Amino acid sequence: MKPAAFEYHRPDTIDDAVSLLAELGDDAKILAGGQSLVPMLAMRLAYFDHLIDISRLPELQGIERRGDELWIGAGTTEAAVGANEQVRQSVPLLTRVTPFVGHFQIRNRGTLGGSIAHADAAGEYPAVALTLDAVMEVQSPRGRREIAAADFFAGVWETTMESDEVLTGVRFPVWNGRCGFAVQEFSRRHGDFAIAGALVAVQLDNSSGQDRVSRCAIGLLGMGSTVRRATAAEVAAIGRPVGELAPEEIGRAAMTGLDDIPNDLQGSASYRLKVGATMATRAWTQAIAEAATGASNA
Repeated sequence: MKPAAFEYHRPDTIDDAVSLLAELGDDAKILAGGQSLVPMLAMRLAYFDHLIDISRLPELQGIERRGDELWIGAGTTEAAVGANEQVRQSVPLLTRVTPFVGHFQIRNRGTLGGSIAHADAAGEYPAVALTLDAVMEVQSPRGRREIAAADFFAGVWETTMESDEVLTGVRFPVWNGRCGFAVQEFSRRHGDFAIAGALVAVQLDNSSGQDRVSRCAIGLLGMGSTVRRATAAEVAAIGRPVGELAPEEIGRAAMTGLDDIPNDLQGSASYRLKVGATMATRAWTQAIAEAATGASNA
């Protein structure tokens, strides 16, 4: 199929883009990499009279270390994120998830901001943003504001951005010390959306003479209408000695409180629970092993 007719706009600045979006209202849609939007348009699952292409705006490009955070422009391609040494050193979890994002052709066109703004519950970049408590920078004709990742994802393909706001950049906290990071996901074929997946970031402290979990974040994808945090598992782990934490215990705890697990052609809710627990168990095991050796940035 082909998309319905639309008018194409390519503004020169982000100010022009947000002005156009405000002027055209609900009839307009931002086009970043187009790897999610264009197929939806082609299948007539979505329709807009106007597309505003921001993919070539230089002010939305780039990767910069800013103190204890790593800033990534929303227009930076997924391929650029995955290949960047600064990302690997500062936010290893982004590097780890990038190979799971579709195929390399998609990553060459798709953007970090486009993926996060699309807010797919099985999206790897949204899951990283939520897991690491990233901050979204958005702009509208009223100016700029920030939205914490915990407040950003609202539902299926839905965020808390206003209709005239554009995501311009994302700030990811940089973890230091003895840290480990891991991602595990299960899909029917490589490049397919994950049936279930888990991301783990963990920090260990040895000041008491034994390794204890001093910081922990566990994200889940494919387990609800949005990406999720496994808060029960995080609470169960923080402050406890690593030796007392069975990986299977963390995996089971990660599935606590999930009340809207999809039940579809990919798998039943009960199946996703089992797969999700397994993915969390494996990711936890891998992240703990990495933190214990201090190899996350090696």
